[in-house]
Amino acid sequence: MKKNLLFWIIVWAISFPFTQFGQTPSVQRVNPTNWYVGMKNPKLQLLVYGKNIADCDVKINYQGVSLDKVNKVENPNYLFLDLTISPETKAGQMDIELSKTIKIQKGKKKFIDQIVKITQPFQLQNRTKKPQVIDSKDFIYLILPDRFSNGDPSNDKFADMADTQADRSNPYLRHGGDLLGIQNHLDYFKELGVTTLWLNPVIENDQPQTKEGDAMRSAYHGYGFTDQYNVDRRLGGNEAYKKLIDAAHAKGLKVIQDAVYNHVGINHWILKDLPMKNWLNQWDTYTNTSYRDEPVVDITHGNKADFNVMQNGWFVPFLPDLNQKNEFVANYLLQHALWTVENFGIDGWRVDTYQYNDLPFMNRVNDALEAEYPKIFITGENAVQSIYSQAFYVKNNINLPFKSNLPSPNDFVLANAINDALKEDFNWGKGFNRLYSTLAADALYQDSNLNMTFVDNHDQDRYFSVIGEDLNKYKLGLGFLLTTRGVPHLYYGTENLTKNFKNPSDAEVRKDFEGGWADDKVNKFVASGRTEKENEAFEFVKKIANYRKNSEAITTGKLTQYLPQDGIYVYFRHTTDKTVMVIMSQSKEEKTLDTKRFAENIGGFSSAKNIMTDATISDLKSLKIPAMSFTLLELQK
Repeated sequence: MKKNLLFWIIVWAISFPFTQFGQTPSVQRVNPTNWYVGMKNPKLQLLVYGKNIADCDVKINYQGVSLDKVNKVENPNYLFLDLTISPETKAGQMDIELSKTIKIQKGKKKFIDQIVKITQPFQLQNRTKKPQVIDSKDFIYLILPDRFSNGDPSNDKFADMADTQADRSNPYLRHGGDLLGIQNHLDYFKELGVTTLWLNPVIENDQPQTKEGDAMRSAYHGYGFTDQYNVDRRLGGNEAYKKLIDAAHAKGLKVIQDAVYNHVGINHWILKDLPMKNWLNQWDTYTNTSYRDEPVVDITHGNKADFNVMQNGWFVPFLPDLNQKNEFVANYLLQHALWTVENFGIDGWRVDTYQYNDLPFMNRVNDALEAEYPKIFITGENAVQSIYSQAFYVKNNINLPFKSNLPSPNDFVLANAINDALKEDFNWGKGFNRLYSTLAADALYQDSNLNMTFVDNHDQDRYFSVIGEDLNKYKLGLGFLLTTRGVPHLYYGTENLTKNFKNPSDAEVRKDFEGGWADDKVNKFVASGRTEKENEAFEFVKKIANYRKNSEAITTGKLTQYLPQDGIYVYFRHTTDKTVMVIMSQSKEEKTLDTKRFAENIGGFSSAKNIMTDATISDLKSLKIPAMSFTLLELQK
């Protein structure tokens, strides 16, 4: 009897489950994913995400690291840990220990306390990266990775991602271009005279296809981030990005990354379980931004309502707007920017949708980057129409209550002037007068030589189409771009006369670079794959770009321009030792140019070398200028 009773007691004890009171915690993410010792700012805020961690005790036992505060927020699945890392701290593995007491029922009436502990390893690493200087000496090449070259077809699509498709026959879907494809063509950039690569976003965009117009479209452009700490697998992932940057640096090329602070993709992991409601800019009903910069820059007559819609309205419904006034959001974005420079070794940033961000926050990010990486190149996209608006968003010489610290704008105003000038006949205020007038306002900027200049990009009609597929006009615009002030960038394919308008969508100006896929019938990466006209355009850009590399007059010299007359625009780039003369004609007939009025810059020189033809000009008193021509002269004594 006693044996049978003991048997049933054992059976009952085994089969009766312990009842747990209090949820067992778990850790699923820590962002940043690692950090660096020796940062000038010793503060770090870790985002820790997991189930039921809000009431955990947190300890960090690592020499040189102090846990200053554990921040609990609305969502119990988040903790934000404020750390101080002393300058003497050594690299190594720092353990984050979370512990929590939960009650477990053992039997019908007996309860016991059980301590659950989680140890989360976190790496502190030594700093090794030093971004290279990017300035007016550089020539930037803009690449949309998905459309440039497919180096690894095995990563074109993944069944476990929100968008599982890749189809080159469909202009709206992913096409398979990747980071290895870019790496495979580094010699092409070197040949062209490029010094720096700017890639449209490479960060994970695990977005579903969205209905835009009458078609479903992929987020191949990259502007809807879903995890800042991962490079998209379809581009090759983090390791492929590191390899590309290392290989580019080994070739003497620099890399700019596209930053997006204003919004994230609708499929971002944080949005699936928000830390707090005001992580996003919230509205009673959906509110889109007005896309108008005037309510922000109008400090005299503006109103708060329009300002609020412009700054805090969402860019589009599937790109939720981040609330950068929220300190946790601000830290999350700022630290990711610092981590990216140190983790991947990029050399600069191009900030997307700059004018839609909270501007004090942007000043804070720029200051933080420059504190850790002095003179790092940061340029912002402000698609504005006026010189005043463009200057407002950067370091300027205007007496304003708000002062931006952004070093460089994407110079949309000059880009519009170039395209408009070439579409018009020369006249009062038109044609080349637009270039002259735009540059005449450069005193508004603290340093217009840092303005990133261009003729087209991934959001605009292709330059060659805009100017009517006229090769002479093409040369005038590109010649100007490469010899005027600023940091010029070229959109992929423009060197090969790629054309199209944004009709019916942006996909039309984002065509695949021919030769970037193994089954392409034409290869534009080599001269034999280009037409005679395309080779003429390519060689024109190549000639000036490579000359520009070694011309201090063009890259760092002063610009002196003369009022355009009779369809001819003349300007000089000059240092103490060197002078370059640029003559641009949009006259439909040959002209004889009397150079007496240029004595201020031409005096003391007796001859010149024509850089485009290698011919020597022995008499500078008057020059024969062909119709619709670009002339680049290196003056000689």
